Amino acid sequence: MDETVARTESGAVPGGGTVPQRAMERIKAMIAEGVLEPGQRLPAERDLAARLGISRGSVREAIRALTTLGVLRARHGSGVYVTALEAGDLLETFGVVAGLSRGPRLVELLEVRRVLESAAAALAAARITPGQLAQVERHLAAMSTTADPEEALTHDLAFHREIAAAAGNETMAAMLEGLSSRTVRARVWRGHQDEEALDRTRREHAAIHRALAARDPEAARTAAAAHVRGVEEWLRARLAE
Repeated sequence: MDETVARTESGAVPGGGTVPQRAMERIKAMIAEGVLEPGQRLPAERDLAARLGISRGSVREAIRALTTLGVLRARHGSGVYVTALEAGDLLETFGVVAGLSRGPRLVELLEVRRVLESAAAALAAARITPGQLAQVERHLAAMSTTADPEEALTHDLAFHREIAAAAGNETMAAMLEGLSSRTVRARVWRGHQDEEALDRTRREHAAIHRALAARDPEAARTAAAAHVRGVEEWLRARLAE
């Protein structure tokens, strides 16, 4: 059946989803099945439309959406290519959503961060190298010698970034990068409103570091969860006021 006939007034087609959505799924399937490899150039728009049995307009919309998601990348004068499909690229939009979230949704994101942060700390305790542990300790020491909340937050973020990298899971690290960097706003607010926040953060970081140095995954998991829970509970209390 012709696409214009099959489409409903809402743009849906038999089988579910709009035509551009189905085009997206078909292109993603080609990548997942290895028909299109990371770094490979997509067929010309006309050829891809004919191959998928979908109009060029719908293919164009699908390519635009997949480019926004980091799956595809347009190269000026060269064409459209499958990206390297790195976790950081694919999860970039996740970080944008986190950065725009406020109120209860931000609390939900902190809950997610607590789960991931504790898991990352546990993995890091088992996998961290001496060099990585030294970097974690360096950022902990820097936090202990500054009274500037902004500088402390810079080292705070780096502290967590080192632990996420030491966990050895790039997807988890990319998700935590989005969550951690985008929650700076709430953490800065917390630092300005609560004079004890910086000292408390230092103590919590020290507990995480001790667990990492002891190669104790469960202690690291508990310490990391307690650290993020403190920010989470502070934000809940502010929203309840």
